[in-house]
Amino acid sequence: MLRSPFLILLLLLNQQANGFVPAPRRKNIPSLLSESKSILDNILDKATSKNESTDKLLMDPLVDMTTDADDAPSSWSYAEFAQTYPNVNNIGIATIKTASADLLAQVAIAHTPVSDIDWERAFLFCAFGAVYLGAFQYWYQVNIFKKVFDVDKFTSQSWGDKLKDTEGLKSLFAQTALDLTVLTFIYLPTFYVFKAGVFSGSADPAVWLSSGLDSYTTNFSKDEFDLVRVWAPADLVCFSVPLYLRLPVRHVVSFVWTAYLSFSRGGH
Repeated sequence: MLRSPFLILLLLLNQQANGFVPAPRRKNIPSLLSESKSILDNILDKATSKNESTDKLLMDPLVDMTTDADDAPSSWSYAEFAQTYPNVNNIGIATIKTASADLLAQVAIAHTPVSDIDWERAFLFCAFGAVYLGAFQYWYQVNIFKKVFDVDKFTSQSWGDKLKDTEGLKSLFAQTALDLTVLTFIYLPTFYVFKAGVFSGSADPAVWLSSGLDSYTTNFSKDEFDLVRVWAPADLVCFSVPLYLRLPVRHVVSFVWTAYLSFSRGGH
């Protein structure tokens, strides 16, 4: 009597899973049915067990998934990258933000056709964003401020507790005053020196410095008035939020400020 191909295939698969495939032997129908039933029962038991495990994972998100996570291929995570390389991340954000703000000022505010975009000016803001707003600003606002001021205690409190924290408020105003000083005597001169380096047509850094400081002095009154009225209230907010939100909040304000600076001072 001919054997069922399906039953034979089940037997071969079961034997292959155990590491060997012996030559098929003739068996009677009851024997084949018995072995097939055993194999099917084993498959159903494993499937039921797997379904129960899956249901448990779906019902309990806190169940240990270490084994599955280790088996799965690792994927890139921006959050992990930002936490591992905060300075590099901040330089990237500052560069893109500053260049984008300049392009916004040129195209949307000044209504410059895309074909007539001043790419030298765009490069100026791109370089300035990377060097000053990305690298230097991160260094002094995170590393220096943490050493000079007790920023963690104040920023971790609720807004109600912050208003009652006299020492914390003194520190907040001190940080704001220090930042305005840095913006006035480092930020603005650096911007004008960068601008001179891009637009002066000279390869001599002494010319950049001289031309940049001349522009800084000429525009000081107007620039300082605008700087204080924008950054004084902005700093009070930036230095009140938790430390990990400090630079993201600052980047939002800085985007608008940079667009204004590009529109008013970015041209040749």
